[in-house]
Amino acid sequence: MKKSKFIKVKCPDCETIQTIFDHPSTVVECIVCGRTLCLPTGGKGDIKAEMVQILE
Repeated sequence: MKKSKFIKVKCPDCETIQTIFDHPSTVVECIVCGRTLCLPTGGKGDIKAEMVQILE
């Protein structure tokens, strides 16, 4: 069984670092500029930002 994780990503527009869930059930947007960072796919999300760190 694959484990879900939280990850830190950097927004490509405003470079804000934000912690998100890698298996989101809704669209995840940047808290500063509103750019889409991750899209739900029914499993692991489609990450649209640069991954900075995986939190264990």
